Amino acid sequence: MIDYIVFGLLGLGLLFTLIRFIKGPSLSDKVVSLDTFNMIVIGVIALLALVFNNSLYLDIVIIFAILSFLETIVFARYLEGKKDGNR
Repeated sequence: MIDYIVFGLLGLGLLFTLIRFIKGPSLSDKVVSLDTFNMIVIGVIALLALVFNNSLYLDIVIIFAILSFLETIVFARYLEGKKDGNR
């Protein structure tokens, strides 16, 4: 029962981050919402590992977290270059 509540709240968080991504007035708001979206997806996959009692999902979480971190760094570097007028 508690699993349904947690998954529902995570789904609500995903919905709110998608709304912020679509409506975000600036590019930095969109990057932050995308990073938040990735963190919530990591939480969902980790909860799936708990529900299904399968540790393979934890390996997927680690890889996804590394790729999400690299994605955030790339976007931050892009925004930093855009602010300086280099792009």
